[in-house]
Amino acid sequence: MRRVVVERFGGPEVLRVVNDDKPRPGPGEVSVRVLAAGVSLTDAQLRAGTYLGVPRPPFTPGYELVGVVDELGPGCRRLRTGDRVAALTAYGAYAEYVCVPESEVVEVPADLDPAEAVSLVLTYGTAYQMLHRLAKVRSGESLLVHGAAGRVGVAVLELGALAGLRLYGTAAAVDCAAVERLGAVAIDYRNEDFVARVRELTGDGVDVVLDGIGGPTSLRSFRALRPGGRLVVYGHYAMLERGRTSWRRWAAGWAEWYGTTAAVSLWGLLDPRRRVMAYRIQRLRDSRQWLPVAGRRPARLVGGGPRNPEWFREDLTVLLELLRADKVHPVVAERLPLSEARRAHELLAESAARGKIVLVP
Repeated sequence: MRRVVVERFGGPEVLRVVNDDKPRPGPGEVSVRVLAAGVSLTDAQLRAGTYLGVPRPPFTPGYELVGVVDELGPGCRRLRTGDRVAALTAYGAYAEYVCVPESEVVEVPADLDPAEAVSLVLTYGTAYQMLHRLAKVRSGESLLVHGAAGRVGVAVLELGALAGLRLYGTAAAVDCAAVERLGAVAIDYRNEDFVARVRELTGDGVDVVLDGIGGPTSLRSFRALRPGGRLVVYGHYAMLERGRTSWRRWAAGWAEWYGTTAAVSLWGLLDPRRRVMAYRIQRLRDSRQWLPVAGRRPARLVGGGPRNPEWFREDLTVLLELLRADKVHPVVAERLPLSEARRAHELLAESAARGKIVLVP
């Protein structure tokens, strides 16, 4: 089979396609023939070496997949060969065949487009769990999401509208019209103070802030909460641009990110009227995930799975039904063959705002 490997940390040029033996499923695992593998900014963080718990190269990136069960390992009882399934892999999905635990995959209706279905796994799954598992939003509440024109931001706005929320989103000026079309009040984060603007619009702040940027933005997001508000910190997008061009700059950036994250967490502990929560949809199997430095070489081709498999199965099933009912609308911007993984990563900067990039092995 073919799979993509990250040879060393760096830009899209470090990706290459190799030929390898087809993996065989172990006890409790299923072999999946990949139909669609999502390409995300998280994959770019793994490639650059800035993701928490990144393995040491060489490894295969790819956070999510939809495919067809090709072979059952010993002890598998729930699935059959030919079933279509989705999986959250953390890394490893850029391949023609992948072995994943049967307990962690979700059955996908055969009438759904695999590229659209894979768009739900990470982005919509993240958005849904932050809204309903952590923040526990209620109809009529107000919500601010940063990066509202990005893939997770768009998913939050679509799902937030279905939940009956009053929506606000920060975005660049060029993207504000798109955010408004999704039913949110857009805030130009480059030319407006989002804390002041939120308080102007709401009077006393919002009930929920979803912050995927982290660092100093989280401190200001906490100030945008009204009494009883909840801040969910779920990413460190601000660190992606730092990459590894300078170890000193990279280390200083992470020190700042950890310092501000600790500060906002402390604020949440000291303020009984507001809560701060951290969120990650996945768990890695070969890393303790404490630092964004390369750990040991991966023992498996697939790096992880959902942090809470039961939540993942329940929530992705709900999202797949919303897709079938035409209530959510993931946009697929590009469909590229596995051999063009480098091109897919080169397109991330310009295509991510237009929709999902999907590799089709």
